Amino acid sequence: MQNCIIASTSTIHGSGPLEYLFESLIELFKDSEEILFIPYARPGGISHDEYTIGVNNIFKKINKRILGIHMFSDISEAFKNTQGIFTGGGNTFLLVNQLYRNKVLEPLKNAIDQGTPYLGTSAGSNICGLTMQNTNDMPIVHPPSHKTLGIIPFNINAHYLDPDPNSTHKGETRETRIKEFHNLNSQPVVGLREGSWIRIYKNEIRLKGELSARVFEQNKSPYEITPNSSLSELN
Repeated sequence: MQNCIIASTSTIHGSGPLEYLFESLIELFKDSEEILFIPYARPGGISHDEYTIGVNNIFKKINKRILGIHMFSDISEAFKNTQGIFTGGGNTFLLVNQLYRNKVLEPLKNAIDQGTPYLGTSAGSNICGLTMQNTNDMPIVHPPSHKTLGIIPFNINAHYLDPDPNSTHKGETRETRIKEFHNLNSQPVVGLREGSWIRIYKNEIRLKGELSARVFEQNKSPYEITPNSSLSELN
């Protein structure tokens, strides 16, 4: 039974990192004292240690300890007794590359499928989809594959932005780019706005937060779903 929070972002306007999720994280990690952190996405190119220390300081506020996966010489040991997992944001290409290079993808999926509580934000949420192909990040490295965890039967576009009617920018919108994706790919895409997240629990997938999400399916017009809507049948 999967038990996950898949969030568009770690930080929303007017709030500290993860603060808007604290109540939900206390529930998600209620049986977890120590959480395995995957810092591979490294926002801004910071070190794995710097990223882990910063996240540990955040989780202290809900009385949890963070242990970075990079501290283990044997990946199997990292997952042997883990009580919870968090994959943070940054660059999705870098994250996926490191998951493959360090042989983390399979044990990570196994742990999630076995019920280990999982939190993903931004890049850490992008990897929950079938592929990472709807990330907004620049391809600073070339991963062996775009295939990711597939714990949800669709892809995520984190930080989804609606077109600004007052903008003079005439370039592609997020919606345009996702439509381009669907010219060649069939899997649905869920555009998660900032402050929204997907909750997976007891075989149910639901949108959480205060905002609607935008759903894209091949050969269909995009549509909105309201908070607490089920996404379990989307495939």
